[in-house]
Amino acid sequence: MYDYDLLVVGSANADLVIGVERRPGAGETVLGSDLAVHPGGKGANQAVAAARLGARTALLARVGDDAYGRLLLESQRAAGVDTVGVLVGGAPTGVALITVDPSGDNSIVVSPGANARLTPRDVRAATSLFHASRVVSAQLEIPVETVEEVVRILPPDTRFVLNPSPPRPLDTEVLAACDPLIVNEHEAKVLLGEAYEVASGPEDWARLLLAKGPRSVVVTLGAGGALVASSEGVVRVEAVAVDAVDTTGAGDSFTAALAWRLGAGASLAEAAACAARVGAVAVTRRGAQESFPTADEVEALRGGGAA
Repeated sequence: MYDYDLLVVGSANADLVIGVERRPGAGETVLGSDLAVHPGGKGANQAVAAARLGARTALLARVGDDAYGRLLLESQRAAGVDTVGVLVGGAPTGVALITVDPSGDNSIVVSPGANARLTPRDVRAATSLFHASRVVSAQLEIPVETVEEVVRILPPDTRFVLNPSPPRPLDTEVLAACDPLIVNEHEAKVLLGEAYEVASGPEDWARLLLAKGPRSVVVTLGAGGALVASSEGVVRVEAVAVDAVDTTGAGDSFTAALAWRLGAGASLAEAAACAARVGAVAVTRRGAQESFPTADEVEALRGGGAA
C-alpha cells in the first residue's frame, strides 16, 4: 500500500510575472504591467497540480528561509501537498522572471537559489518517501546529479516520470528509467542534437528519443496535441481547443496529470489525453499554480466522464 500517489522531486520558485505587449529583443527595453508574484517552480507546480486533481502528493524540494519560501510552503499546504520533504535554508528561494505577451506565450529566466542546493544526500535522506510513493516525477531545475541519485534509489515497483526542462544531456541510466520521458519540441531538439535536423517531424522525434533508452516517450505539441511512443508504436493524442490566456505552468500541469493517471492504472495514451484536458484548462487562466484545475473542472471541459 502506498502513502502517496505521486512524489515530486524538483524546484520551488517564486514567479515574478510582468505582462508585455511584446517580448524585448537584445538590448531593448519595453514597458510592462504591474509586477505580480506567484508561487511557482516546476517541482512545486507539479505537486500542486496533482494535489488539485485529488492525488495524494508529496514534494521533495528546498526553499530559502525567506518570504518567498514561506509563500511556497503556504501554497503547497493549501493545495493539500505533504511538505514533509521540503527543506528550508542554505540559500535564498529560487526566483523565475517571466514575461507574458498578449497571446499567452511566455519567456522565463530562472535564478535557481536554494534549488541548486538540493543534493544527492538530501535524496538519500528521503528514501522512505520514495518507498511510500507509487510514481516519482522530476525535472531539471535541480542539479542533474540529484536526479541521477533519484534514479539510483528508486524502488523497483515505482514508476519514474521525467520532464528534462531546462534540457541538458542525460546519461543512459537516467534515460533508461524514464517511463515516460516528456518533452516539448525545444527539449526534443536539445536531446536529439544533430539527429533532430534530419528528422521528418514529431513522429521521428518520438522514435529517435525512444531509441535512446526510455521505456516510453511523450512529445507535447501545444495546440497540436501530443504524441505517445512506446514499444507498441506511436499514437497521437488530440489537443483540446481553448482560448489561451497564459501558458505559464501548462507543461507542469500536463506532466502532473499524466503521472497521476499512470499511477492509477491508465494506459500512456489515456493518461496523455487526461493531461491534455488538464493543460487546456490551465492555459485559460493567468498564473501557474492558481490556474491548475480540480478534477471536476477537467470533467466539465470533457463534457462528462472521469478525468
